Amino acid sequence: MQEEMYYQEIEYLIKKNEINKRVRKLEEENSLVTIYWNVGRLIVEAQGGKKYAKYGNELIKKWSIKLTDTYGKGYDATNLRKFRQFYLSFPKCAALRRTLSWTHYKRLLPIKDENKRNYYINLCIKNNLSERELAKEIKANSYERLLDKPEKIEIELSKKYLITTNMKNPIIIPISHEVRNEHDLELF
Repeated sequence: MQEEMYYQEIEYLIKKNEINKRVRKLEEENSLVTIYWNVGRLIVEAQGGKKYAKYGNELIKKWSIKLTDTYGKGYDATNLRKFRQFYLSFPKCAALRRTLSWTHYKRLLPIKDENKRNYYINLCIKNNLSERELAKEIKANSYERLLDKPEKIEIELSKKYLITTNMKNPIIIPISHEVRNEHDLELF
């Protein structure tokens, strides 16, 4: 009997640790998306605004050399161009879906048609698609195969946050609740 009690305590501690790991990973992904969007915004502003952003490649080359020397290859000219494109594709930071990671957004950046991009974002949110699953949907042209394409596709607001990465029992958190630590998760 006592053995079972110890096992339950161990299991509780391990579950708590797993939840903490997923929360930290989610926070890290959200932070990356926000930082890269802001870097893109600052690049566009430094280049004289959206109208002139595509002509400012010299600035990107100069900054990429400095940033790569200081912070590594993640800030090379190619990535800085992606950050700029990210900002230009999603001009409102509040419109970014926090359920999507930077790898999702990188996969979506080449899609110029806003309706098509919004369709894939909604598909990710609705079906909790990984970046690989999103890539398969894009490659399979699932948007092009729609019979009745709406004139305007809006990004759907998700009602829940889903933390699932490699978890047998995912945690579903209503978006209206802010999760700051593991104690907040215990309330669910």
